[in-house]
Amino acid sequence: SVFALLTISVQRGINLALGNGRSRDPYAVVRMSKQILKTHVVRKTVNPEWHDDLTVAVLDPSQPVSVTVYDKNMFSADEKMGDAEFDIRPFVQAFKMHPNALPNGTITTRILPSSSNCLSEESFIFWKDDYLMQDMCLGLRNIESGQVKLQLRWIDIPGDEDS
Repeated sequence: SVFALLTISVQRGINLALGNGRSRDPYAVVRMSKQILKTHVVRKTVNPEWHDDLTVAVLDPSQPVSVTVYDKNMFSADEKMGDAEFDIRPFVQAFKMHPNALPNGTITTRILPSSSNCLSEESFIFWKDDYLMQDMCLGLRNIESGQVKLQLRWIDIPGDEDS
C-alpha cells in the first residue's frame, strides 16, 4: 500500500555542462522504482528554471529517488547531462519524530554532504505551512559540472482502515 506521497519540486539547474559548446535544452527526469516523471524543457540555457512539481507515491521508503538531466535533441537521441540520487529515509525519519506540524520554519534535521550522498551543500528538513519540507542541492555525477535544486514536500496518508 502507499506509504505517503512525495511532491518533488524540481526548481532549477545550475551551471549544467555545456558539452560541445552548442546551446542546451535541458529537462529533468525523476525516477522512483517504476514511476518516471519529467519536467518541461527549458530552451537554450545551462541554468534552467523549471519549478515543476512532480508527485510520486512512496511505496518503499528505502528506495532512492534518482534525478537525471537530459538535453532535448530534435533529430538525435536526447543526451544525458549527469545524474544524482537521494535517499528519503532521513525525511521519513523526521516525519516519524514530528508527525504534527511545528512552528513555521522549524528545522528538524540537517544533512551534511558526504561521499555517500550527492548533496553539494547542507540539506535542511523543516516545517512550513503545515508541511514537512526538505531543501536539497544535488551535484550531478558522470559529468563535469552541474547541480539541481529540489524541494521535497511530504504528504502523509492516514492509515487506511481496511488495507
